[in-house]
Amino acid sequence: MRTWREFLNEESANGVVEVILILVVLIGVVVIFRKQLQSLVGDLMDSVTRKAKAVE
Repeated sequence: MRTWREFLNEESANGVVEVILILVVLIGVVVIFRKQLQSLVGDLMDSVTRKAKAVE
């Protein structure tokens, strides 16, 4: 029983759990908004390409 209490009181694993939860949320957002993100990145890359050609 004492080992179980020590395990519950140990806080070193809390940071790992928080990082995993943040990653799960970020992956979920990317999956949900995938098409919008692809469109946004595509538009940004087109804009960069056009402006780079204008500089030449």
